Amino acid sequence: MKIKKAILPVAGFGTRFLPATKAQPKEMLPIFDMPAIQFIVEEAVEAGIEDIIIVTGRGKRAIEDHFDANFELEQALKGKGKEKELEMINKISNLANFIYVRQSQPLGDGHAILRARDLIGENEPVVVLFGDDIVDNPSGINATQQLIEIYEQTKNPVVLLDRVLKTEVNKYGIVEWDEKEKNSGMINSIVEKPSIETAPSDLGIVGKFILTPEVFKVLEKTNPGEDGEIRLSNAFIDYLGQDGALQGRILEGQRFDTGDKLGFLKATLYYALKNENHKIGNNLREFFDKIA
Repeated sequence: MKIKKAILPVAGFGTRFLPATKAQPKEMLPIFDMPAIQFIVEEAVEAGIEDIIIVTGRGKRAIEDHFDANFELEQALKGKGKEKELEMINKISNLANFIYVRQSQPLGDGHAILRARDLIGENEPVVVLFGDDIVDNPSGINATQQLIEIYEQTKNPVVLLDRVLKTEVNKYGIVEWDEKEKNSGMINSIVEKPSIETAPSDLGIVGKFILTPEVFKVLEKTNPGEDGEIRLSNAFIDYLGQDGALQGRILEGQRFDTGDKLGFLKATLYYALKNENHKIGNNLREFFDKIA
C-alpha cells in the first residue's frame, strides 16, 4: 500500500523559545522567510503525501490560517499587481489536503499521534513528522522519501537516524543495530538518552518515522511514563521487545534541530544564504567581521 498520509504532531508549548512562543506557535517561527512547519509540509508533499493530518493544541490557530486561503490578502496582492507574491500564497493553501485534530491535554507525543488514529485506515501505514527536524538534501531525495524507500523494500516500520556527537547522545534515543546495506539496517534495541559510556552507538533517532498498523497497536497499549505522558519512543521499545522488525535509515543531507535555539539560528542562516545567494552572504560576512 502506498503511503499517502502524514501526521504532524505540533501541540507542544514550545517553552524553549519563550517569550516568542507565548502567543504564537513555535512551528510558525520563520526560518529566514518561511515558517518552520512549511518546510515539513513541503517535504511530505514532495514525497507523494496527499493528506496532512496536523495535531494541534490551544493557541495553534495560526497554523490553520497559514495553510488556508486568505481572500482579502489575495485581492490586495492582485490589485497591486504583485503576481509573484499572489502565486506564492496560493501555492501554500493548495499544497495538500489539510486535516486538523486537537490534543486537548499535553499527554505526550504518542498520545498526540493516537488522536489521529481514526483518520488512518486499519491496515494503512503512515508517515509521522515532528516539526523540529528540517533536512536539506539538494543532491538527492528528501528525508521522507528516504524513509518511504526503505518501507517499500521491507514493509516494516522505519525510523530516521543521524550520527550525533558523543557529547550529545544523552539528548537522543540511541540505537544498536545491524547495518544490512549502506545507510540502512535492522534495529535491535533503543536506549533512551544514555550516557557516553553506555551509548550503544552514535546513531540517534530524529523526528521522522513510518508507522505500520503493528506499531499503532503497541502504541495504543503503551503505558504513560512517570510524568503521565505516552511516548512514541517507549512504544518502539515495547515493539522491539515483542520481536517486532524495525528498520533504521541514516539520513542523507544537512539536518537542523530547530527545537534548539542554536540549531534554529543555523537553519535560518543556511536558508538565507541558500535562497539569497551571494548578496546576503557578503553582507553577513561584513557584519560578523564588525562584531567579532
